[in-house]
Amino acid sequence: MNETVQAMPPPARPAPQSATSGARHQRRVLAATGVSYVVVLLDASIVNVALNGISGSLGVGIDGLQWVVNAYTLAFAGLLLTGGTLADRWGARRAYLAGLLLFTAASAGCGLATGLPVLAAGRAVQGLGAAVLVPAALKLINQAHPEPELRARAIGIWMSLGAVAMAAGPLIGGGLISWLGWRSIFFVNVPIGLAGVWLARTVADQPARSLPQRLDLVGQGSAVVALGLPIAALIQGRDWSPPLLWAALAVAAVAAAAFVVTESRSPHPMLPLSLFRGRVFAGSTVVSATSALVFYGLLFVCGLYFQQVRGYSPFQAGLALLPLTATVAVGGFGSARAARLLGPRWSMCAAFGGYALGALGLLSATRSSPYWLALAPMAVIGLAGGFISPAATAPALGTVGDARAGIAAAALNTARQFGSAVGVAAFGTLVTAVHPFTRGLHAVLCAITLASIGAAVVWAYTWRRSSKA
Repeated sequence: MNETVQAMPPPARPAPQSATSGARHQRRVLAATGVSYVVVLLDASIVNVALNGISGSLGVGIDGLQWVVNAYTLAFAGLLLTGGTLADRWGARRAYLAGLLLFTAASAGCGLATGLPVLAAGRAVQGLGAAVLVPAALKLINQAHPEPELRARAIGIWMSLGAVAMAAGPLIGGGLISWLGWRSIFFVNVPIGLAGVWLARTVADQPARSLPQRLDLVGQGSAVVALGLPIAALIQGRDWSPPLLWAALAVAAVAAAAFVVTESRSPHPMLPLSLFRGRVFAGSTVVSATSALVFYGLLFVCGLYFQQVRGYSPFQAGLALLPLTATVAVGGFGSARAARLLGPRWSMCAAFGGYALGALGLLSATRSSPYWLALAPMAVIGLAGGFISPAATAPALGTVGDARAGIAAAALNTARQFGSAVGVAAFGTLVTAVHPFTRGLHAVLCAITLASIGAAVVWAYTWRRSSKA
């Protein structure tokens, strides 16, 4: 659902090598990068079943739990574009190892955290490590597979590993928490991360590029402020005085304007704004962000619902969430075929219709309602979420040239991560403000229905205007 996909320009022709050594190198690269992608997406979903344990252990409320989730997501979203630039400057293998070591060390710090500030800071550093290692991992895959067909197959395997990890996250996390406590979901990243470092230590890399332009520090800083302050306002706004709340929103607006001005005037922008002049690309960005908002916001709330309202153990909550997460992989695998059968316009509208129908079906959820009533709605939502991510990416990348495909994919992934953060912040705030919890859950489901209908309308309009252009 929330997979990070960054297309890369064709690599330089590698030095001649035998077919056997080339295949061995490709397997080594795929094994090393697969380990890192598994741990990144596992961490994005596994924490949802640890929230109740973290709350009890550290004495934090829902707003604190929102920061535990969003500190990771915001750092990942805000620094992803710069992570790709660092892979070009340092070389893919060096950036990959730096990002993975940083992620692994931050995971250990999260496991040792004694309070919310340290845990949230550790999660942010995890996001920074992920933002560096994911683009570098894709670049390593791209370099190791110069043939387009083999490259597409390798990236497909890489993405499938991530989808399986995201689906298994709540179940694995539930088991670990039940047996070893919530800290174990962070400590488990340490041996996995070190295994990835060991696998990548001998991976060949092409020389780093000598880039004449400087890093876009102004653009990067303004992007982080523009992304982060609205999320902070959503989470903490009810505790802030009105002047402080409006001041934060004003600073965010100024930062967003500064980002637009900086990127429009820079000869080497971090994000070329001309990409958004294309209706299909702009529409893909909107639906990608909305899909992540719906899916990850709902996953956050459902994790709390099963544990705090229905009294499930973490392992039981992981099992209960399986229809929602496991069907994401199914939807992703069938995405291309469904788009061919129905066309890109109506297949996407149908997927958002699935979101809306699934949300309406979950309105039956109460403290004592039978669990089986939620099975079909959750499965429909998971299928829709799995379909939307690749279905939005393919047409968007088809509208840009090869030279801009990487930055275009990074922009789409940034939109997904930001949408995810908004969903967790907004829906967590909603269930906190509306009592009892089940009534707040119903308010979230109504919001999901409206957001899904709105995204379907945007997509239908996008393709209608595009076909007339």
